[in-house]
Amino acid sequence: MPILQAPMAGACPPAAAAAVADAGGMGAAGVVLDSPSRIAEWVDEFRSMSAGPFQLNIWIPDPLDDDPARISAAEEFLGRFGTPGPEQPPAPSFEEQCEAMLAARPRVVSSIMGLFPSDYVDRLHEAGIAWFACATTLAEARAAQEAGADAIVAQGLEAGGHRGVFEAETAERTAVGLFALLPHIVDGVDVPVIATGGIADGRGVAAALTLGASAVQVGSALLRSPETGIADAWAASLDGLEPEETVATRAYSGRLGRAAPTPYVRSWEAPDAPSPAPYPQQRRLVARWRKGTPDPAATAPLDRANHWAGQAAGRAVAEPAADIVTRMWSEARSLLPGAEQDDGVERKA
Repeated sequence: MPILQAPMAGACPPAAAAAVADAGGMGAAGVVLDSPSRIAEWVDEFRSMSAGPFQLNIWIPDPLDDDPARISAAEEFLGRFGTPGPEQPPAPSFEEQCEAMLAARPRVVSSIMGLFPSDYVDRLHEAGIAWFACATTLAEARAAQEAGADAIVAQGLEAGGHRGVFEAETAERTAVGLFALLPHIVDGVDVPVIATGGIADGRGVAAALTLGASAVQVGSALLRSPETGIADAWAASLDGLEPEETVATRAYSGRLGRAAPTPYVRSWEAPDAPSPAPYPQQRRLVARWRKGTPDPAATAPLDRANHWAGQAAGRAVAEPAADIVTRMWSEARSLLPGAEQDDGVERKA
């Protein structure tokens, strides 16, 4: 079935990916925070559970922005939540992560926030690995196609977690809803397009396929499944969450992402709050404070996990991942003309 699990870093354990793959979809892992050895371990564990397909996803690094004033202001503001822990170890090497993904031989390697170098694209293709590139505008999609992407993941503003814009500082200005973005990209490129953002049931799947998508990618809809195993506080923040209540925030990482409106997230919207530090400094600072000692008197405690939430997160249910995606596809098939006969609609191969 044309349903892919969204590669959500920290919320794609092998058991969840295997459940989606065994149901007939594609599993996923977001590996931006993972060392090469951890990538290999995840792949080995997945393959011990499933022979199905999976994708590995990574961020293209942003140009380093060491703005001392913004970093200092963010550190001072975080002080209201407690005292920080020790300095965090350096992030994994992007180049070494790329080598680990290549060695793992997944069906798909996908990117977000930019494009792979041409030599790496060539090596992926030589190994028989497809490259799926996330895009939030037609210009990004065309650049990815020109760079050799085999498919475009069209991400609407409804999506939970980070927005995949190529230029970090333009994220607020390039917020386009999926069902406006999707046909625009489908008509503007020659490769298959995968729709993501706000799809949580069969109606969303059917609508995306009708608008020209070859498949859909779902993330928030799977967050409450037992295989995903997110923190209880995060799961609770999704229960009954209205679409308009989700917020686009840089409070967790410095990169814009859609989340539940926790007191911590809202605190960064207060009149006295500074701008979060640039990515990845904000992510590193938040990680330090999570390893530190909370202030019991803090009015807005620091979230122990990033409470990412797409605009359809309130529709997530605490059911097995396989049941969720199977029901989505069954509902979609009932809405698609001729689906009973040909197992879908005409889509780009």
